[in-house]
Amino acid sequence: MAHFARLDENNIVQQVIVVNNEVILDNGVESEQKGIDFCKSLYGQDTNWKQTSFNSTIRKNFAGKGFSYDSTRDAFIDQQPYNSWTLNEDTCRWEAPVAYPNDGQRYIWNEAIQNWEL
Repeated sequence: MAHFARLDENNIVQQVIVVNNEVILDNGVESEQKGIDFCKSLYGQDTNWKQTSFNSTIRKNFAGKGFSYDSTRDAFIDQQPYNSWTLNEDTCRWEAPVAYPNDGQRYIWNEAIQNWEL
């Protein structure tokens, strides 16, 4: 199955829908444009769609509601979770300034101290 994200005028994802692979095939080759055309036939010609990949093979990350689409990076980017976190340009994912502990315990981020807490 293929997945398509509907974007608003600010390139914010409003919804993600599933489209049957057969709909987007063009002579046996997957065509994003065919998927976009199909989505527009359902939701209106004035809508804006981008294909997203569940296994992140295109556009870095699987789109989710509230994600932004960055056309320069051709990537879907989640909302910044904390002010101290920075965007990894390679993965287009937010990273804490301190690595998550690797001791098998569960932690949450504490922005006030900018560190992980049990």
